[in-house]
Amino acid sequence: MTHSKESLTRLIVGCCALIGVFAVAIPASGHHSFAMYDQDEIYILTGLVTRVDPNPNHLQLFIAPLNEARDQVIRDENDELIVWAVEMAGAARAARDGITVNSFTRGTIVSVGIHPLRSGLPAGGGNELGLFKCPADTPPAPSLHCDSVQGSTTHGQGEKLAEPTGVLPVSQLAQ
Repeated sequence: MTHSKESLTRLIVGCCALIGVFAVAIPASGHHSFAMYDQDEIYILTGLVTRVDPNPNHLQLFIAPLNEARDQVIRDENDELIVWAVEMAGAARAARDGITVNSFTRGTIVSVGIHPLRSGLPAGGGNELGLFKCPADTPPAPSLHCDSVQGSTTHGQGEKLAEPTGVLPVSQLAQ
């Protein structure tokens, strides 16, 4: 009989420990809020990758937007590139989705849907709003995005670009 009580006690302690692990792990998976992004706004950013930061928490793509003619990047009044930071999934998840430093090299033409920062700074979150990579040296036609280019590839959680609610505000940043 003593053996049964010890077994039951071990089982209860083990279950409590397992519940404790799950109770800690679930909140840890949402390490920050996305309240900094305007979830009511969606922009489509088409431009050239300038850098990829494979941060374990959130891989970031840095993108210089192309003009509407899709023949040059947009610059500010000092002739400096305007660069948008786009937060994606964690680096491991992004790598499984084909988004890596090696697959999105400098100069790669991409289109990504983003929720912009509420602050108005040139940044946004774009994990589930679609990411398309144009074939090498093949920009989309004027006013279109990489999803319209034959041979483009999709990456990440979105299988198509989200429907934009507005136009990417690059002209106000260039002044």
